[in-house]
Amino acid sequence: MKIAIVNGPNLNLLGKREPAIYGSLTLDEILQKLKTDFPGVEFVHFQSNLEGELINKVQEFGFINAAQTTAMIINPGGFSHTSVALADALAASTIPVIEVHLSNIYAREEYRHTSITGAKCVGVISGFGYSSYWLAVNYIIKTVSAK
Repeated sequence: MKIAIVNGPNLNLLGKREPAIYGSLTLDEILQKLKTDFPGVEFVHFQSNLEGELINKVQEFGFINAAQTTAMIINPGGFSHTSVALADALAASTIPVIEVHLSNIYAREEYRHTSITGAKCVGVISGFGYSSYWLAVNYIIKTVSAK
């Protein structure tokens, strides 16, 4: 089983940027914990602060090379609320995509309450820190791979 994880803008600053909101784990630590918690899963990861690069990777994992990937987890960061283009790329995916957020987007500023990209995903997991990723992987293992 191969799961692609795509992380958007500012997530490269995790562990340093607003730890009261996003937690103290770095992105590398989150990825390492996933590998430790799910040793039978192959993870491929991509992070970018650039919208076009994220769109290219979503298309690559979810459409162009979809036969090689079981599912995708995406944390689009701020693009969740603004990027119609990223949402369109997610809609074209032929593999299941789960959106995750470390913070509870519904307990934050009002403009964060709508996820344009989340509407194109199987589901959205928000507000559980590292466990948002863990829950998404667990869902994929229990549900997607069982089909």
